[in-house]
Amino acid sequence: MQTRYVVVLGSLLSGLGKGIVSSSIAKILSLYGYNAMPLKFDGYLNYDCGTMNPFRHGEVFVLEDGGEVDMDFGTYERFMDRNMKSSFSLTGGKVMNDVISMERKGEFLGQDVQIIPQVTDYLIKRIESLSQKEHLDVLIIEVGGTVGDIENGYFVEAMRQLGTLRKTVFIDVTMVPELEAVGEQKTKPTQIGLRSLRQDGIQPDFMICRTTRALEDRARGKIALFANLPPEAVIDDHDVPSIYDMPELLMRQKLDKMLIGRLGLERRTINRKALNEWKRCLHPGGSKNKPVVSVAIVGKYIKLHDAYASVKESLSHAAMKNNVELKINWVESEYFEGKDAERHIGTLADSDCVLVPGGFGKRGIEGMIRAIQYARTSKKPYLGLCLGMQLMVVEYARNVCKLDDANSTEFGKTPHNVIDLLEGQRGLSEKGATMRLGAAQIKVMGGTLAHSIYGSGVISERHRHRYELNNKFRGVLERGGLVISATTTDGQLAEMVEWRGQFGIGIQAHPEFKSRPEHPAPLFEAFIRDAAAGGA
Repeated sequence: MQTRYVVVLGSLLSGLGKGIVSSSIAKILSLYGYNAMPLKFDGYLNYDCGTMNPFRHGEVFVLEDGGEVDMDFGTYERFMDRNMKSSFSLTGGKVMNDVISMERKGEFLGQDVQIIPQVTDYLIKRIESLSQKEHLDVLIIEVGGTVGDIENGYFVEAMRQLGTLRKTVFIDVTMVPELEAVGEQKTKPTQIGLRSLRQDGIQPDFMICRTTRALEDRARGKIALFANLPPEAVIDDHDVPSIYDMPELLMRQKLDKMLIGRLGLERRTINRKALNEWKRCLHPGGSKNKPVVSVAIVGKYIKLHDAYASVKESLSHAAMKNNVELKINWVESEYFEGKDAERHIGTLADSDCVLVPGGFGKRGIEGMIRAIQYARTSKKPYLGLCLGMQLMVVEYARNVCKLDDANSTEFGKTPHNVIDLLEGQRGLSEKGATMRLGAAQIKVMGGTLAHSIYGSGVISERHRHRYELNNKFRGVLERGGLVISATTTDGQLAEMVEWRGQFGIGIQAHPEFKSRPEHPAPLFEAFIRDAAAGGA
């Protein structure tokens, strides 16, 4: 069967949840037994997301193959319970790099290389080649940014051309705002966005309308009129308790059946067993009187929660698995620095457990170390991820092993750099895609907390780091009581460390990248379970 295409665009503004819509559609189609996968295009000229600022772009998500991609790929994987590949991430940088390389090789001899047709032809060929290679029934193409943006205009044009060649459905994700003073859902912004979409030659087959409450019939009818669509093709996408409720919200409005019909796919019945299992994971028990577990996330990008999107979702998966209600206390690490640090650190007593996630750079580091010390000395369950493990080592070296100036080379040279550059990182001249990236096997030591959590001596987790525990100090740390509970399979690099006699564990990898609603990350599940039980 020839691949069908679903193109998801935003005609009004970015940040409306195109990734959640694309993931929900992929999930729905997979429940019907179709081989459906999402592809994401981002217009920026970065080759990938690896060198981007989390404050501006949000989390950098890492795939099994080491690709550093947009955070929407985390959403794709969590909805579909399926690993994505780097080839499904297209950026303006990749596109232009490939086209220039083709030109240099003489593949356009005698031609003026232009956006149309050379770049748009390249995009269509690449998309179709990927679809054939993966034997896809449906490819869902999410167009990053907003229709009308300069940086994605050529890609939107390529999608218009694709629609003339192959069975393609266009979905416009828009917003229907409601001013509190007026109390009425306003459709004018959507009308204006539709004009922009039509100027690019695209007539949407469905409108998905983001609203705070259910879309009113009056607003639906008006949007349908301006969009040249029947009212049932205008889909309500109001706020729901969990993003994972979106597929069911769309199916209640029969988007599944309408979409399958528009794509001309063979009729199939939905996999009820898989659907019920999905629902059971999301809502494992009664919703009343659940115990509440509060987690203090102490980080340096707290002002943009999307910088920790996978951490937040992993905690959510673990809470669902343990049938508890999750409360996240977002704590800026700099809050624990300066003259009032001692007074402020006591606020962590209001949380059941403490988590320090990954990050780069010196700002806020001392505050994180102070939070880790508080967790250790007060017996609060602690989970450290990547940087959170490295700082766990620094704190232990300073306050238990009495190496007062212990630190990471990333933050300054001292006689006791207990964290140092990976050997393979020395002398690198380029930053992009040069870290230790992607899935790697880890050897877990028997009799440790890590082994009791994973239940296996060999596991695999995804990595994204340049620094490691410095083996020169491995002996002094272990003699001081720090447990190195996991290493690389050759034993050369420390992968996990633990405190004795309490739940305190740090991992150099990023287990949050593999957590799914059906399969929560083991470390997160154990972390929440221990916190719910009252810790050590």
